[in-house]
Amino acid sequence: MSEVPIGLTIAEKFFGLLVVLLGVTIAYVTYNDPPGGVVSPFSSFFTLIGFVLMAIGVFLVLAKAE
Repeated sequence: MSEVPIGLTIAEKFFGLLVVLLGVTIAYVTYNDPPGGVVSPFSSFFTLIGFVLMAIGVFLVLAKAE
């Protein structure tokens, strides 16, 4: 069995955290109404994209390299 380099594992976890952070930011910004009261017709789409990014990031953080 070959071992996975520790740097690759750390990079994967760090990238997963960045993806989670990006997903949370996208979901939060699109869920809250802007101050002008103008609601984008694509807000539900971008909120969904934010949740998908959060799920991918959590998967990257919790995945075990073999």
